[in-house]
Amino acid sequence: RRAMIPIHLAGPADSGGEAGDGPQFVSMYEKQPEIYPRAVSGWFATWRWTFVWLTQIVFYGLAWLQWGGRQAVLFDLEAQRFYILGLVLYPQDLIFLAALLVLSALALFFFTAVAGRLWCGYTCPQTVYTEIFMWVERKIEGDRVARMRLDQAPWSAAKLARKSAKQAAWLAIGLFTGFSFVGYFTPIRELGADVLAFDVSAWSAFWILFYGAATYGNAGYLREQMCKYMCPYARFQSALIDKDSLIITYDQARGDPRGSRSRKASPAAQGLGDCVDCTLCVQVCPTGIDIRNGLQNECIGCAACIDVCNGVMDRMGYARGLIRYSTENGVRHGWTRLQMFRRALRPRVLIYGAVLSAASVAFAASVALRSPFQFDVIKDRGALARIVDEGTVENVYRLQIMNRTEVPQTYRLAASGIPGLVLAAPPVTVAPAGIESLVVGLQLPAEAAQALRGRSAPVVFELTMLPRADGQAVVQHEKSTFLVPR
Repeated sequence: RRAMIPIHLAGPADSGGEAGDGPQFVSMYEKQPEIYPRAVSGWFATWRWTFVWLTQIVFYGLAWLQWGGRQAVLFDLEAQRFYILGLVLYPQDLIFLAALLVLSALALFFFTAVAGRLWCGYTCPQTVYTEIFMWVERKIEGDRVARMRLDQAPWSAAKLARKSAKQAAWLAIGLFTGFSFVGYFTPIRELGADVLAFDVSAWSAFWILFYGAATYGNAGYLREQMCKYMCPYARFQSALIDKDSLIITYDQARGDPRGSRSRKASPAAQGLGDCVDCTLCVQVCPTGIDIRNGLQNECIGCAACIDVCNGVMDRMGYARGLIRYSTENGVRHGWTRLQMFRRALRPRVLIYGAVLSAASVAFAASVALRSPFQFDVIKDRGALARIVDEGTVENVYRLQIMNRTEVPQTYRLAASGIPGLVLAAPPVTVAPAGIESLVVGLQLPAEAAQALRGRSAPVVFELTMLPRADGQAVVQHEKSTFLVPR
């Protein structure tokens, strides 16, 4: 891992030097120092691991959940059907995906304005998998000091065994993650049987390896580099927060001047603040920043520094909260928690909240009121109109009926709009989550067509989903035109 640094040009070493004469280029890359996060326990660490368990139970387990004899969540790209519990979606329903993306963006704006990078600190996949990989690393190689010593030690059989065990565990987690991800696009039970039989298709194998390698590389090696340099959220969060947003803050007025001291010594008598300058807040930070320097865009809001600092304060007999969730105005003015919470209901938050609530209600209503079927009418352009028996005018149409339910449905077709219009089409049955195409002809007797010669008249197709034993009939209408030749 390397970071770009400015180019420095070296001038002549001295007036008569040979080796130093002329410009010289110094390497423009510098190796990024390794970060060895220290293990931490506390209230926020417990919450962080709670979200790790919740997100991974959902991710790994949801693919195996069955719903009505099929996989509960399956994005079947080959069949062009997306199953989400009892909902069946088609490519035409991508508007719902767009709506979900809009809702996600609004939720991100809202929660960032209220409490900073909560998403990053607790539920972001990069944070979650980094936490899992670091847990494996600590179990195999030890905590911070032990890992630093192991990396600095010369290679030996013991070091090779530990490093190999860690890499094997990381690879296993990465591959299982890739397998689970692909299992949302290919039925996971079939995919599992194919993997065990070493009979995986080339595309499935590629994507399992691709996402497995991405998980392995991002959580095992890139880690904080993803958050600091590659994630755009760190860059635009400053536009979303203000001085009343709840963020992780260091109480400089209380903590400075910093310095070590005896537990029995009075910090006031020594002219010191409550910060003992133990640097544990830096050692536990997964991005390696010093929160005492103020809010930085590298801070992911994981609150590890709060937990470790509270532990130090407990051992020293000081009040907790030297590092805490607070607002910039709250720290500056010494506000109570209630005063800060009152400031949370400010115009920015209210606007975000109102828009998010309205969009959520609209999305839920559109899903709940979604019709159980869809049909389209396309006029046959190969023969716009033709004269059949005894001067009867016929127009041909192509209909496509899409059954959005997971039970077979029967539909009855009718047409209206012109007096005397005749449609001869028997009821049609469409398979569960199936699509049926059919060709129908609308006929208009010669007497009725005489008044419309050389004109086109609007017609309406009515498709009725016949009710089942305990249901009601559902009707949809589609407009088209009927052409009468001269």
